[in-house]
Amino acid sequence: MNVAVVRPVFLWGAPGIGKSSLVRQFAASLDLECVSLLGTQLAPEDLIGVPQIVDGKSRFCPPEQIARDEPYCLFLDELNAASPDVQKAFYSLILDRRIGSYELPAGSIVIGAGNRATDQALARPMASALVNRLVHVHLRADAADWLKWAANNGIHAWIVDYLTQRPDHLWSAPPKTEEPFSTPRSWHMLSDTLHSYGPEVSDETIAMLGYATLTPTHAAAFRAYLKTVRHAYDFEAILKGDARWPAAPQDRDLLYFLAETFRARLARELPADKRHASPTAHRFAFRAKTLLVELAEISLEIAQLAIANANAEDGSPALPSWFLLEAARDLPRLVAARA
Repeated sequence: MNVAVVRPVFLWGAPGIGKSSLVRQFAASLDLECVSLLGTQLAPEDLIGVPQIVDGKSRFCPPEQIARDEPYCLFLDELNAASPDVQKAFYSLILDRRIGSYELPAGSIVIGAGNRATDQALARPMASALVNRLVHVHLRADAADWLKWAANNGIHAWIVDYLTQRPDHLWSAPPKTEEPFSTPRSWHMLSDTLHSYGPEVSDETIAMLGYATLTPTHAAAFRAYLKTVRHAYDFEAILKGDARWPAAPQDRDLLYFLAETFRARLARELPADKRHASPTAHRFAFRAKTLLVELAEISLEIAQLAIANANAEDGSPALPSWFLLEAARDLPRLVAARA
């Protein structure tokens, strides 16, 4: 806040991580109206206005939505996607906080936002003169922060519970082709559609909605998670030995999801250095090796996926190297014991 009242701020971040929502929430916290201008839909005259003859002299009249008497938050969304002429029109507004003879009221805030060129989104290079007039902040999606927000903003309970277990599925890098991908925005869209359908929504409809808004991997995992919720499958019961891995062919997607949950649990609860492992972590590591053997008896492929190398594309977390070495050493003995 101390920066934005004296210098314009520019937010960089991938599509769908909540840049626009963050600005609107910030403005609301200050009791300021947020006026949003979308760079891709503007022409220069939308900013500088049109000339009018006053006392025999031409004078530019800025548009009503900009020329206000009370302080407000001016949000220049997709600023770096605007045409060069529109970006030039922003210069005086950003540098001098004025358009023609109109000056922003004291206490007004100017914030810009845009995607990066690496996000497969529309992004034009910004002139160095414009770059140098902005205070730059780079944002990323954070599951802990988003889940706190979601709990108070009506996000569907299934989505909150799922992302609590799989925070690594909140966001995925934009693909190079035109297909859905996972972002806080897409999870919010999925939440809205699930609320619209109600609690009786079918598994087939959930799959359709998931594949329409998320990456294929995340959509399949979310559908399998809901099978665990609806049909009383529970990884905790498997971990405690009160239940077994589902072995029926029709439950293969469920088995895959439980194996992913198993991997995420290993990554979360086992420290990178064995010397820092608590007694509880050691017991969990020992039980995990038995569970791997039981999983391999059903599907060797899924068991291998559970301990495979981390994959940056699907967001699978890395497992501690000491656990993988112990597993490679102990699994033959555990297999022999079960035989």
